[in-house]
Amino acid sequence: MTTDAAIGDLRRDILTTLLPGFTGPRAPEWLLGLLAEGLGGVCLFATNVRTPGRLRQLTASLRGANPNAVVAIDEEGGDVTRLFADRGAPYPGNAVLGRIDDESLTREIGRAVGAALVEVGCTMTFAPDADINSNPLNPVIGVRSFGATPGLVARHTAAWIEGVQSTGIAASAKHFPGHGDTATDSHLALPVVDLPLERLRERELAPFRAAIAAGTRTIMTSHILLPQLDAEQPATLSPRILHGLLRGELGFEGVIVSDALDMAGASGVHGIPEAAVRALAAGCDLLCIGTGNTADQLAEIVAAIEDAIEAGRLPAERVTDAAARVRALAPAPDAEAEADTSAALPADLGARIASSFHEAPGALERLAGAGRLGTVVRIDTAANIAVGEVPWGPFALVAAPDPSRPAPAWLTDAAIVPVDASTPLADPTGLAGPVLVVGKDLHRHPFAVDAIERLRAVRDDVVTADLGWPSDDLALADVATFGASRSVAEAFAERIDGALRTTPAEAS
Repeated sequence: MTTDAAIGDLRRDILTTLLPGFTGPRAPEWLLGLLAEGLGGVCLFATNVRTPGRLRQLTASLRGANPNAVVAIDEEGGDVTRLFADRGAPYPGNAVLGRIDDESLTREIGRAVGAALVEVGCTMTFAPDADINSNPLNPVIGVRSFGATPGLVARHTAAWIEGVQSTGIAASAKHFPGHGDTATDSHLALPVVDLPLERLRERELAPFRAAIAAGTRTIMTSHILLPQLDAEQPATLSPRILHGLLRGELGFEGVIVSDALDMAGASGVHGIPEAAVRALAAGCDLLCIGTGNTADQLAEIVAAIEDAIEAGRLPAERVTDAAARVRALAPAPDAEAEADTSAALPADLGARIASSFHEAPGALERLAGAGRLGTVVRIDTAANIAVGEVPWGPFALVAAPDPSRPAPAWLTDAAIVPVDASTPLADPTGLAGPVLVVGKDLHRHPFAVDAIERLRAVRDDVVTADLGWPSDDLALADVATFGASRSVAEAFAERIDGALRTTPAEAS
């Protein structure tokens, strides 16, 4: 006979495995009520962030309802930022750090991100991205990756984890077993990576082995199908991949976190409640539900899990084990005293970022002696869901100005010509010169390729800048920064300013 106490314990365990999101800067009453019942925690998004002070009040209310609650956030420190979604992150992202290739700097950046999260009361960040960006057409990873080779990505994944976890913030290496070799965004569809296990071991799994060796407290799954491992279930829902590969072969003993279950790659076929059941059965311990969740949605998920346990589809012991792992994430009482929350960034960070840029020989000489730009062609593309609507590149320096660092005059004085998929470039001969083209992932967008080709065909004062992940041949990128965060934008702005002020004789 099942007792009321046992039913209560099971409900609490089910709630402990759930990590919903909500909208706005205040926690809704239904959420605080579920936290008091044992809800595992909350995932914060940009909509929850107003000011550091208000965010501290929010996280205090969450932890007040459940002192052991996970307060997670998607803060990668580069193009993907939630803390700095209004102005762009003050750190270089992974691709820039990989190009600089100084593990001590990567460790410092991880520590700085962690210190910023401690300051506002978070306990976990869904970072670092441990994917190897082996496919330059990847629409969702790109500059979030440390690079395109296993050894480089593995070294910097470990260093970033060591840095962020030194502050007491739990890291979450993602997206297991690797989202780098895809040309599909799993937010929108189910990507397929048709690789044998041996190839995965050689390449995709290398950073995750390094993350485990570095002590990452959690690993996030990916919603991708690997037909040579499991022809039916994406990784998040696959026991063979999570229990067999991650737990068994790689020996990971920490918390397995699902990527958001509202993504099409996870729930497009089954719906979120059934995806939650399957994710738990496969080996996930903590289930990210998504953004803007409601009390009714959580009730449906809990009911689906209860029904699956009652029907024998999901062992209660699996839920109990998952809940115990999640509760172990709660910081120890003396953790804050032992954490390293120093956050000073190197004084020469801007110069080091600039040194990582690709510059085609002679390209910036086209700006020499001009003193100012005539036109900036802004290539606007839809941000992927992971990045969201964040001010980017030099445009962030105007949209969200810093009083101590004025926006570059070459940008504020130039004519800005926006170009997007529905607004092609007009007559390129009529633009005042010199012309600087600024965009991200230029090779992936036919309208951007067309604009650049038309400009180059009729004038010789054009410089193109790709602030995303460029094509392997760099054909469209006279300058490639491999990131568009605020710190990268500042270094890029100074580099363009320096080129404009260089005399032709100095440039040659």
